[in-house]
Amino acid sequence: MTWGVPKGYERRSVPIPAFIAEDLRDQLAARGPEDLVFTGLRAGGVLRNRVFRRAGFDRAAQSLGLEGLVPHELRHTAASLAVSSGANVKAVQRMLGHASAAMTLDTYADLFDEDLDAVAEGLDLAARMVRERSADSLRTPDLYTLDPASN
Repeated sequence: MTWGVPKGYERRSVPIPAFIAEDLRDQLAARGPEDLVFTGLRAGGVLRNRVFRRAGFDRAAQSLGLEGLVPHELRHTAASLAVSSGANVKAVQRMLGHASAAMTLDTYADLFDEDLDAVAEGLDLAARMVRERSADSLRTPDLYTLDPASN
């Protein structure tokens, strides 16, 4: 095991949803800041990929009909979930540790295909809100013009 900066020297910031953070908080309550979050089965050491897979990952994947799934493929799942929850390409870039947004788009461009529909829906909603406000302002009497003597 070599401890150091990630390949390409790109750090990753991984957002953790509150419902997971609550579970982790309980699990990590007695641990120090330098302790590992997920540890090997014996003595709390580094959790190796091979051990993790044998300990249950492969069986869990198979039970879901995903035989052959490897943990690294969950990176694609994380990217997909982030995009579908509204994350922009820069956020996904940072999460995955890509050197550039272009690299993220080259790898995951298909995940952003639905963005154009979302843009159209957003523009439509904004235009409807502007129209409604304009219509409301025409219906609301202007108090300053009703009684010129009071102005």
